[in-house]
Amino acid sequence: MITPGTKGDVAPMAGLGGRLQALGFEVAIAANAAYAPLITAAGCEHRELPGDMSHLVSPAAPGKKATAADLRWYMSELGDYMDLAASGTLAAAEHGADVILANAVAPYAYDVAEALGIPALGAHLQPTEASAAYPPMVLGTARSLGPVGNKLLGSLITAGKAPYDAPSARLRRTLGLGKKSRAVAERQRRKANSPVLHGISPAVLPRPTDWRSGLSLTGYWWPDTEPDWQPPAELVEFLADGPPPVFIGFGSSAALDMDFMLDTVRRAGMRAVLQGVEEFSAPDALGIGTVPHHWLFPQMAAVIHHAGAGTTAAGLRAGVPTVSVPIYTDQPFWAARIVSLGAGPQSVPYKELTTERLAAAITQATTTPEYGANARRLAAVLATEDGTAHVAAALRSAGKRT
Repeated sequence: MITPGTKGDVAPMAGLGGRLQALGFEVAIAANAAYAPLITAAGCEHRELPGDMSHLVSPAAPGKKATAADLRWYMSELGDYMDLAASGTLAAAEHGADVILANAVAPYAYDVAEALGIPALGAHLQPTEASAAYPPMVLGTARSLGPVGNKLLGSLITAGKAPYDAPSARLRRTLGLGKKSRAVAERQRRKANSPVLHGISPAVLPRPTDWRSGLSLTGYWWPDTEPDWQPPAELVEFLADGPPPVFIGFGSSAALDMDFMLDTVRRAGMRAVLQGVEEFSAPDALGIGTVPHHWLFPQMAAVIHHAGAGTTAAGLRAGVPTVSVPIYTDQPFWAARIVSLGAGPQSVPYKELTTERLAAAITQATTTPEYGANARRLAAVLATEDGTAHVAAALRSAGKRT
């Protein structure tokens, strides 16, 4: 599995990898060094991708828009990171692989697979195929351009430049492969109906009618659970000492400081569990470190987060209302899905964020019964799905073709 990116990219693959190993597969996951413990705890082998993406996920202050200079810096840094990831992908695969699973930002994995003569399958956490059903993820907006506009702009962006183009071209030269652009290679894979597995529930994203048959929604790939994990005593005591609190956390983004979060929840009149800040304790709020979402979220009155793919899935799985504060790329898309499913109020975009707006959304989420009822109905459906089985079948089919 090739998983450049942050914890939100790696954790679902580690969970999937652990369950695949229980079915008899041998799984190695290529990721940044920071995620080695997460991978090995799932029983998978870690193969290091150099670099660190954490400095590329910290946005501007709440309520601020990124400047043109900010965007130029970001794209330059992202290109450098992808170049390291491409080299790491080759080194990881050369240690031995029969099949490669590549996430959405690792198209160079297909070049490596071509050189090694092994199959590669897409393993995506976001719908990246151009479709009439949604605008392109790279735009960082959920505003539909209409069926024709969505499809046309998605196709144009897919064919345009991307931060991983130069790394893919360099890798092909290194491997002695014929010259072929990333966009051309992707077009050829679409024409050949190359499989792309999506770790997404069809209950959350109904399968678009214009998708080709090789694109599948398998159901979510849930992160691994540590059998010996125990919650901190202070957290257990806090949860028992009053009504259900709300959760506020922004994953790898660490987008809000403690004072902002405390002001927000106090305006809303709620107790709160805050993640991504220094550990601290107050009568109405508790700052915590890493706590498994599958354990924590069901005990919340609502969850407030950035609407990353994995955190969105965890909130829906818990059956509690969600308040989303999308920041970039696919997050506005997932925030819009939450609203469309009736599992939470209208999102509060990060660039428009104030304590007053977020407090009002929290109040709406925790006092409107329909949000909780819709979230619970969806959670019941998610509990019946098994995303691993579809992946296992696809891997066995790919193995037979080698």
